[in-house]
Amino acid sequence: MEGVRERSRDRHVINTLDLLSAVFADYPGKHFAIRLWDGTVWEPNGATSHRFTIALNGPSALRRMFFPPTERKLGEAYMFGDFEIEGELYAAIDLARYLWEGWSLRDTLRFAPKLLRLPTRDPVSNDQIAQLDGSRHSVSRDKAAIQYHYDVSNEFYQLWLDEKMVYSCAYFKDPAESIDAAQSRKLDYICRKLRLQPGERLLDIGCGWGALIMHAAQQYGVDALGITLSEKQLALARERIAVAGLAGQCRVELLDYRDVDESQPFDKIVSIGMVEHVGRENLLIYFEKAFRVLKPGGVFLNHGITLFQAPRLPLYQAKDSFIQQYIFPDGDSQHIAYVLDVAAQAGFEVRDVESLREHYALTLKNWLARYEAQAKAIRDMLGDIGYRRWRIYLAGARWAFEAGYNSIHQALLYKSVDGKGAGAHLPLNRDDWYVDA
Repeated sequence: MEGVRERSRDRHVINTLDLLSAVFADYPGKHFAIRLWDGTVWEPNGATSHRFTIALNGPSALRRMFFPPTERKLGEAYMFGDFEIEGELYAAIDLARYLWEGWSLRDTLRFAPKLLRLPTRDPVSNDQIAQLDGSRHSVSRDKAAIQYHYDVSNEFYQLWLDEKMVYSCAYFKDPAESIDAAQSRKLDYICRKLRLQPGERLLDIGCGWGALIMHAAQQYGVDALGITLSEKQLALARERIAVAGLAGQCRVELLDYRDVDESQPFDKIVSIGMVEHVGRENLLIYFEKAFRVLKPGGVFLNHGITLFQAPRLPLYQAKDSFIQQYIFPDGDSQHIAYVLDVAAQAGFEVRDVESLREHYALTLKNWLARYEAQAKAIRDMLGDIGYRRWRIYLAGARWAFEAGYNSIHQALLYKSVDGKGAGAHLPLNRDDWYVDA
């Protein structure tokens, strides 16, 4: 059998080799190999070097990976150890994409008999999957979804985020810049976009561990309120604010955006990495709430993950996807055109829109490298399954931004003084935004 260094004639080995030759017959890549559980190595015809090797850990591996080859099935097969990726994990993501995008119903019918002849394995105990109750994007369910992702532990995130613990897209001066410098630059860039002034009241919707409100208070003299649904973020943010001596200027509350007090509007509002948790059905509620709690003449900077192309929506947001079940339950990104349209319906004037897609790809590249460097500590904390779950997520997310599946946009939204758009009182240019560009 061409392309195979064969050591065994076991029927499961032969069946697996036949499947591999058929499945990858049209795949253009030649930079990988697949090693079976008995040591047999399969290579695509013309392979010269290997950026990675997929090690199948048993005869049931292909069945668990490819029946059918969805994002979730492939992710679970990796997470539960049906196969290992030796070498460059990130390089294997493109091959996974080829499988889950290119596999048709005809392929399923063609390959199903061979897949079904492979053995199953005993079910794996799965306590990793998100368990959510109640109506989608209700207050109680949103809180549970946020806590599933963000309350892993503060110590976990400290292992691989930057020193300020900013869990959102950084802003790089050049690709070689450190994640610490790029995240500090991002915080200041946002403050300059908002044009914060001493004494102004700032609301941060989804404040994380408080890095932005602390920076805004220290460097721009604002009075800042951050809100979060994560109890562990709340505890650490309050601790950090107290240590920094900022308790008089910063506070954090465990509060849903829908419950923000409207009796004392804010001068400026910011939301970083929150809008993708809101849900399409609640997007107008979200922007209308922001509009009501913002003073006339104020601005709202909304920063969030968006879909690069609307037709790709079903793949990213399938309810049964790996991302939905194991990483961001109820996550619901939209195309930027839809987001801006809903913001306008709420009464906002769109004043500026910026894509930071390449910056998020670089951010994820840094996060993945830092994460892998802490493999032992994370395995001790989460176990091997937990480590693999987050590792494949970070690699896949990086690929999604580099390949154009996802984008990320900052939109600066203005609430007019008279309700008609007159008297914006904004500078004629953006020169003050780029003093450190």
